[in-house]
Amino acid sequence: MTLSIGSIAPDFEQDSTEGRIKFHEWLGDSWALLFSHPKDYTPVCTTELGTVAGMASEFAKRNTKLIGLSVDPVSDHVGWSKDIEEVTGNKVTYPLLADGDLSVAKLYNMLPAGAGESSDGRTAVDNLTVRSVYVIGPDKQIKAMLTYPMSTGRNFDEIMRLVDSCQLTAKHKVATPANWKHGEDVIIVPAVKDEEAKERFPDGWKTVKPYLRIVPQPKD
Repeated sequence: MTLSIGSIAPDFEQDSTEGRIKFHEWLGDSWALLFSHPKDYTPVCTTELGTVAGMASEFAKRNTKLIGLSVDPVSDHVGWSKDIEEVTGNKVTYPLLADGDLSVAKLYNMLPAGAGESSDGRTAVDNLTVRSVYVIGPDKQIKAMLTYPMSTGRNFDEIMRLVDSCQLTAKHKVATPANWKHGEDVIIVPAVKDEEAKERFPDGWKTVKPYLRIVPQPKD
C-alpha cells in the first residue's frame, strides 16, 4: 500500500523502550509525531532524538505524542538512549520503537518489501530511506509526511510549526501562508464559502483576491 497525505496511518503492534505498543490504541485521541531512523548509534540521529526530547513539553501542549523508530532491537535502544542524554543533556522520555524485523519500516513504505526480515548485518546506508516524519491526527489520518537524507538533521522547530498549521486547519478550516509563524494571520480555505466564513469569523476578514481571504489566527 502506498501512503500519502490523507491515508490512514497503518496500525501495528511492536516492542519499544516503553513496552509493547499497539499503535492506534496508543495514539488514542491525540496527535502524533512518528519519526524514523536508519540505525542506532548514528551521529545525526543522536542529535535529533535529544532535540525532540528537549521539546517534549511543547509537543505535549499541542496534544501531540512523540514516538521514534529505529531499525534495531530494544536492547540497542536502551544503550543509545544513554548516549543521547549524555550528548544533548535531554533524557528520552518518549517510546523508541524497535524494528529489528523491518516490519514497520516496510509498512510505512520506508523500505521495500524485499528488504528482508532482519536488521542483522544491515548498515545505516542500507536503511538510508528510513528518515521520515509522519504527522498523524486523532482520526488516524496522515496529515503530513517529510523525508530527509541521512546527512541533514531535521528542523524540529519547522516540524512543530507544521503541527501547529495542521491543527489550525483541522479545527478552524484555515491554511497558513508561506513562512507563517504561530500567531500571524492565516488564510480562510477556499472550501469555506463567505456565508460560513461570516459565522466562523464574525469580525470579518481582508479580501486580497476572491480566492485569498486573510484573517487573524483564531485564538482557541
